[in-house]
Amino acid sequence: VFYNSEYSMPSTHAMSGTAIPLALLLLSYGRWQYPLMFGLILAFCWCLLVCCSRIYMGMHSVLDVIAGFLYAILILVVFHPVVDLIDNFNLTYKYAPLIIISLHLALGIFSFTLDTWSTSRGDTAQILGCGAGVACGSHVNYMMGLNLDPSPKTLPLSLSSLTVTVFGKAILRLLIGVIVLLLTKVAMKKATIPLACKIFRVPHDNVRKARQRMEVELPYRYITYGTVGFSLMFIVPCLFHFIGLS
Repeated sequence: VFYNSEYSMPSTHAMSGTAIPLALLLLSYGRWQYPLMFGLILAFCWCLLVCCSRIYMGMHSVLDVIAGFLYAILILVVFHPVVDLIDNFNLTYKYAPLIIISLHLALGIFSFTLDTWSTSRGDTAQILGCGAGVACGSHVNYMMGLNLDPSPKTLPLSLSSLTVTVFGKAILRLLIGVIVLLLTKVAMKKATIPLACKIFRVPHDNVRKARQRMEVELPYRYITYGTVGFSLMFIVPCLFHFIGLS
């Protein structure tokens, strides 16, 4: 019954299924050597599969999906020209983490209100927390000199040939990274829910019910996934560097 209230225009799955592959194409082409047609076909298939799946599953109408697709295109048109400016501000401005955290917190608190509980509020806080954590992790990397862009003279970068060593190293990085992120998520979840319940005096004998309270759900989701995003951008790469997998 909670998910019935999630059907709306525009389809956010269609938006993400359009924006993510197109953004990856726009940001990677010119930095890496690969055929443009390959990137276009991959982005088209990604977008088509996500959009069609929403209609097939009965989650959205055709108009919902079309609206989501057009919204994603509009967002890319507006923000892609200024993405370097935003990135430079995030990396170089001393107080960028404070501004980012405050902005994401405000968006999570004031973006919408719910008459009855649904997954929308928690999902929104989760996405905002991840974004804030990734941005803060990137800022720390830059300040410590750990995330230097390659010289423009070296671009576009060529893809290394796939060997057993390269494949094994990639799989090992994936496994270690996933394990670290899962442990981070579990640890933060165990710590933040009881802490939020104690601070806001919410009974936590029924954890599932307590998590549906806004004063518990928002900090739990935001802090947990913010820490996961920070670990993804800073802690895991540092671990790879320490064990020789960078």
